[in-house]
Amino acid sequence: MSIVTDPARPVEVPVEPGTAKPRRRGSFGFNSISPTEKVVRYLLLVFVLLITIGPFLWQLSTSLKGSGEDIYTRIPRLLPSQPTLSHYGEVADTIPVWDYMKNSLLVAVLVVGGNIVGSSLAGFALSRLQFRFRRIVLGLFLATLVLPGEVTIISQYVTVRELGLANTLFGVALPGMIGALNVLLMFNAFRSLPIEVDQAAVVDGANVWQRFVYIGLPSVRGTISVVAIFAFIGAWDDFLWPLIVLTDPDKYTLTVGLQYLSGTFSNNPRLIAAGTMIAFIPIVIVFAVCQRFFFKGVEEGAVKG
Repeated sequence: MSIVTDPARPVEVPVEPGTAKPRRRGSFGFNSISPTEKVVRYLLLVFVLLITIGPFLWQLSTSLKGSGEDIYTRIPRLLPSQPTLSHYGEVADTIPVWDYMKNSLLVAVLVVGGNIVGSSLAGFALSRLQFRFRRIVLGLFLATLVLPGEVTIISQYVTVRELGLANTLFGVALPGMIGALNVLLMFNAFRSLPIEVDQAAVVDGANVWQRFVYIGLPSVRGTISVVAIFAFIGAWDDFLWPLIVLTDPDKYTLTVGLQYLSGTFSNNPRLIAAGTMIAFIPIVIVFAVCQRFFFKGVEEGAVKG
């Protein structure tokens, strides 16, 4: 005796009493996406991609277009018909771009180093150590995120001037060497570690510094890479604070020095675009390098039982 079933009808799987009823075969679950939803998602992704990468590609295209090529055509053309790299050489001949880049690199190194060391220490102390007023200190870090940077810029300048660091690159880097957001990132990374690991280290006789160096830091290398990326981009792209602190043109950072390029060649956007790309290339390099260490740190930082 054979049982004939309708192939178009979903097959019911028998279940025991008291157990959950399984879904029918062919039914849509939470992870299933209809064709219409998939098309909408891809359209949104393309739209976001055009908004984020479109200006970068346009600046790159403008910097590579020849002097005889019109960049304000009725139908914008992304690929230059007369590609040239001469505009990059003209930028270097007009302003001391390499000196400005060296100054920006020095400021960025100080800011990145300060955030890695200071944020790691502060995050570890707030998450793993017990001391009085710990919650108040954590609340103060959270409160600083509400205030915009322009509110405290006057007090920062007065402090830097009283310390005798005005018109110095160290004075430019000092306010950003420990960021409140980076401290909170490290706090959250250290807090996610099992407390039993610290307790076992204490039983073995490890002090606070040993727990920080040998247990905490190896487990949060991914977050340290994120902090390094944020700190470098913030220090490299900063314009207002170096413009206020620095008065000697020889100490200008790259973002401040490029303003002379814009004022001198305001009628030639090709040179302005070339200078923008020169300032943008180091960010791409740092992000590409730290991104690799970010994923490596996430894999190696997992605590296994």
